Amino acid sequence: MHDNFELLNDIDANMYIISADKPEEQAELYNGLEELFSYSLPFISDPEFKIIDPFNMKNNDVPYRGYALLDTDGNFVFHTVNDHWGEELEKTVAEIKEEIQGLK
Repeated sequence: MHDNFELLNDIDANMYIISADKPEEQAELYNGLEELFSYSLPFISDPEFKIIDPFNMKNNDVPYRGYALLDTDGNFVFHTVNDHWGEELEKTVAEIKEEIQGLK
């Protein structure tokens, strides 16, 4: 993963990590990210894919890796499947900012 997570601070949006993992597993990952990068995001546990599926991020019985955006009314805007979003953080942030700008 990219060690330049401060780029995420430039995104004018609430950000969460949504996964099918149980809260205990998410706590371990959150703490690991915090320890390794001095940064993490809040996690949302979605083992029944109630959030993941409408984001078009469900891949059979596991979620895709990537990111998605809702507008302020909760409407789906876009999603990107990308296993390497963290390694390509500059590209990720640029795409998200472009989509947000398109909402204004």
